[in-house]
Amino acid sequence: MLLTGGLKSLLPHVLRRIIRCNRLSISNTSGMAEGYKQANIVILHKSLADDFEKFCRANDGPLPLLYRSQPGDWKCPSLRSDSDIRTDCLQYRKYEHGACTGSLKSLKEYSEQLKDMVTFYLGCSFSSEKAIQKAGIPIRNIEQKCNVSMYKTSVPCNSISMFHCNLVVTMRPIPESKLEAAVSATSGLKEAHGAPIHIGDPGLLGIQDLSKPDYGDPVHLHPGDIPVFWASGVTGVEAIINSRAPLAFTNSPECTFVTDLERGTVSSSGGAPQVHCISRDPLHFSIVSAEAAQKINTLETLIGVDPGERGIGHLRRQGELLAASLALSRAGSVLVTTGFPTHYSHQPPEENDGPPGALAIAAMLQALQKRVAMVTDRRAMELNTKIIEEAVQLGILKKPIPLLSYQRENANSALMFLCENGNPARPRFDHLVAIERAGMAADGNYYNARKVNIKHLVDPIDELFLAAQTIPGITTTGVGDGGNELGMGKVKDAVKKHIKNGDVIACDVEADFTVVAGVSNWGGYAIACALHVLRCCATHERYLRRALGCPRAPSQRPWLPALPSVPKEEKLLKALVQLGVRSGKTASLEMEVDGLPFYSTHSLMIEKLLQEAQH
Repeated sequence: MLLTGGLKSLLPHVLRRIIRCNRLSISNTSGMAEGYKQANIVILHKSLADDFEKFCRANDGPLPLLYRSQPGDWKCPSLRSDSDIRTDCLQYRKYEHGACTGSLKSLKEYSEQLKDMVTFYLGCSFSSEKAIQKAGIPIRNIEQKCNVSMYKTSVPCNSISMFHCNLVVTMRPIPESKLEAAVSATSGLKEAHGAPIHIGDPGLLGIQDLSKPDYGDPVHLHPGDIPVFWASGVTGVEAIINSRAPLAFTNSPECTFVTDLERGTVSSSGGAPQVHCISRDPLHFSIVSAEAAQKINTLETLIGVDPGERGIGHLRRQGELLAASLALSRAGSVLVTTGFPTHYSHQPPEENDGPPGALAIAAMLQALQKRVAMVTDRRAMELNTKIIEEAVQLGILKKPIPLLSYQRENANSALMFLCENGNPARPRFDHLVAIERAGMAADGNYYNARKVNIKHLVDPIDELFLAAQTIPGITTTGVGDGGNELGMGKVKDAVKKHIKNGDVIACDVEADFTVVAGVSNWGGYAIACALHVLRCCATHERYLRRALGCPRAPSQRPWLPALPSVPKEEKLLKALVQLGVRSGKTASLEMEVDGLPFYSTHSLMIEKLLQEAQH
């Protein structure tokens, strides 16, 4: 018997001869014939072949199709010169009506049945292992001399006729410092499943226990390792099982077909991918191209100007807009809040910075088919109902969004509001956004910029953000321009040091992400534009859809009309003036926000943001 030492450097045709002679003491082909592509195989009756090919095309992340044979053809000249699919895998599995009925060393005894069967050769992640190692990243299963771990997920593939199943993934532990290197090493290897489809908590894929893989072996994580998941060709096995085909064969998941094709080079559209942490509980990372990340960072720079000369430059943290947008991009249900009753002697006391930005965010979330609701002060329900109605009439929102209010009735009120039946395991929202929302100071009061206590006009919506810190799966964003807004607690030390009256007015409540802008509305416009940039980013879009389905064509961008525009924002500001909502700094009922004229300041900012986002 031959041992594993040296097999990884053997040329494929030599390894094939050894496999045919059954002279190997190995149980898997991981790490073998380094630098050459490996393939999973599926063999089924010719009457099912067309539908299975369509299934592969509809799920090309897990099932990248390398070659489809003719019926009865067990050679594969385009993948290797001397192939015989009946003998060239270490081990096969036989399936009858969806049940595995045997493991086989050879398929020669089924040669007669194979005459009416078609073989599909599907890309395999074993092909990417050399690229990962070349990037200086350890492959733990090879270190531990075992097969890679494979898991069934709760993520449904696109169904075609009788072929349907959930996605199967491989998991490789990667040191956190090496995550970007791992993504870069694999993102261009489309025929080996490409970039990861998930980085972080396995529970987000419906995987309950990493120590109990559905296929392969358990692989132990080292301290500092992050579980990284790639789509797996074993998805095809699950599809065969669920199809209940009368007869089918596959390779055993750990024993793939070694081809003569060299791995090839890596190329990534949009520059090298970046990896960003968007949640620590549960642990979750997201992927974005360098080009898209740069666009969003430019948006953040644009809104960071300080027209009021309040010193907000000291509050800015570069990268917060990108992190917030990545978190919002994956969220399914978002709660937005706004409202700063700075004009306590007027009715209504609200200022007009906040609602336009909140509606810009809500419009984009709505266009991206996410659930979105707004929470406001009970006394302001009628006003905000009218604002939402105006936004629908102006074409900003496609339809009205639910408007809620929050009151503290007991210690569990916030938990009951955010979660079904108060159960932290069942949050109603994935993300909370506060934009120009009065924030609670350290003494429990709420202050406007002039240090006037307006607590009597503010409901304790801050409690929702505090409660969210204790609920796994809810992230938060705060957007502000002065440091006394909800969520600005993350930069409160800078507020106290650099902002006028900051020692009194600084908000004490933190958000996970803090977007600082010269005018808060600009932060809302920038988030809407950033979500557009992310959805147009092929790298990020693939990650969101778990490499299932087809990428959206550039002409198919139904969310484009939801972007803010000068005409829409002009009409909305006029509607706010008609409703008596005043400019924050001057309390005037004119076409201005925070004392800055709409036509020469805000309209210009909107145009700059749109130009960068759509460039």
